Amino acid sequence: MNLVLFGGPGSGKGTQSAKLIDNYGLYHISTGEVLRDHIRRGTELGKVADEIISKGQLLPDDLMIQILDDELERNAKGVNGVIFDGFPRTIPQAMALEELLAKRGEKLDAVIGLEVPEEELTQRLLNRGKETGRADDNTDTIKRRLEVYHNQTEPLRKHYETTGMYMPVEGVGVVDEIFDRIADGLHARTGVHRRKH
Repeated sequence: MNLVLFGGPGSGKGTQSAKLIDNYGLYHISTGEVLRDHIRRGTELGKVADEIISKGQLLPDDLMIQILDDELERNAKGVNGVIFDGFPRTIPQAMALEELLAKRGEKLDAVIGLEVPEEELTQRLLNRGKETGRADDNTDTIKRRLEVYHNQTEPLRKHYETTGMYMPVEGVGVVDEIFDRIADGLHARTGVHRRKH
């Protein structure tokens, strides 16, 4: 079962992906973590990525795909499926992901969209900033991050709605209740049961 987790900053993607991994035995690919790993190991891909990121630019789609392809080759053989976190962010990336999976005789099963109202996202991020001292969790930065999120990902959401892949999940409430909504939706779509109840 291959899934994309989708949602604004503060929508609970990290929390819910941990529960998905635990309940379905999936392999988690966070593009941010994979990139940092390549940079740390000083691989060819890492050197190119580091040069682009240090200029404050986004990686071109083809480089992102190459890195993802490498990650799937090295670490995702024989797993029950993959959760893609932070990818795709653009429609070309979405198309490339479909090709990448098709090459392996696989497909994307669902795009889980954690739906959380903007005021709630802002409040969560401000609270997180107070608790963790994260400098980027302040009103101005949050506003910018939400704008970027809407501009970048709204077209992607529409793309997945058109293809019938998008599975909206209300992302407000108790963590376990939100997860139950995800698990029920996945079961209805794929017939796959979670390991524990």
